[in-house]
Amino acid sequence: MATKSLKGRVHALAESSKQLTFLSNGIFAPGGLPTFKEKLETLPADALRPKKLEILQMNLGYMCNQVCAHCHVDAGPDRKEMMSRETLSYCLQILKQTPVTTLDLTGGAPEMHPDFRWFVAEAASIGVEDFIVRSNLTILRANKKYYDLPHFFKKHGIHVVSSLPFYKKEKTDRQRGEGVFSQSIQALQALNDVGYGQQGSKLLLDLVYNPSGAFLPANQQALEHDFKKALKKDFDIDFHRLFTITNLPISRFLEYLIASENYEDYMHRLVEAFNPAAVANVMCTNTLSVGWDGSLYDCDFNQMLDLKVASPVQHIKDFDLAQLQAREICISQHCYGCTAGAGSSCQGSVL
Repeated sequence: MATKSLKGRVHALAESSKQLTFLSNGIFAPGGLPTFKEKLETLPADALRPKKLEILQMNLGYMCNQVCAHCHVDAGPDRKEMMSRETLSYCLQILKQTPVTTLDLTGGAPEMHPDFRWFVAEAASIGVEDFIVRSNLTILRANKKYYDLPHFFKKHGIHVVSSLPFYKKEKTDRQRGEGVFSQSIQALQALNDVGYGQQGSKLLLDLVYNPSGAFLPANQQALEHDFKKALKKDFDIDFHRLFTITNLPISRFLEYLIASENYEDYMHRLVEAFNPAAVANVMCTNTLSVGWDGSLYDCDFNQMLDLKVASPVQHIKDFDLAQLQAREICISQHCYGCTAGAGSSCQGSVL
């Protein structure tokens, strides 16, 4: 399977370095740096604890029409993992029983799941304040069977959050593949045509920016201004917000960091940028992540490292809100990525 192959390559690269110590689950630590656990021990005991559950994030599977260089999911067309209808049904029950206000569907490309439209219609009928679908945009242009998705999203009041590495072709295609930028622009225009992204519209269209290299994202507000100006001028495209997300040192991005000999510098950069004020607002405090097989995680990144929740309840079929609220959040070195600078979450900067 693609994941095992990737882990094997990462292990081989890491073991060739005398400066890296293997911790667990594909996580390596440069020598001389404090662990994230040690950092937390300098803060109040309750600095990182679960709060009210507000966001249920579901990874519908790892199948994707793209193979992006920075993908922490290691997604691609060859991945077969898909959430079963039984697990989807468990999630619908959780929506009815809990105070969840945001449902967040991700992948891979969640739109490629065979039960995607059924699940969206069922979940929308239950009603949540914010129903997010994370789209890579190109899937909307990949095949005629997806061309109507902007209308489908509009019908069900979906909040579309779309990945766009940059507002220029060269950077975008270098990170995500040849032709991705042009298809992404066409998809954004199709979303605009049905009302998404327009000023005053309730059809929310947000973009996500990940740096293309071993550095932290720039100021979110400044980048949003640049994206809006460039996309409007060059393509007459409108959107609401831009979210900046720090690349975490796991999966394909970890492989890139080690192979390019940037891992130690990048981890030093993350540690030096650690911001105690960001800790209380990171996504693991108000989010529960559901893997394609129904396993529960504190966040989507822990899911990729198989760090299940530290609770007797580790599968959606056994869901117990009280027990999950009492858990400790699982942490490791990659958590520095969410607490660097202004902080990072699936909803962008946390400060």
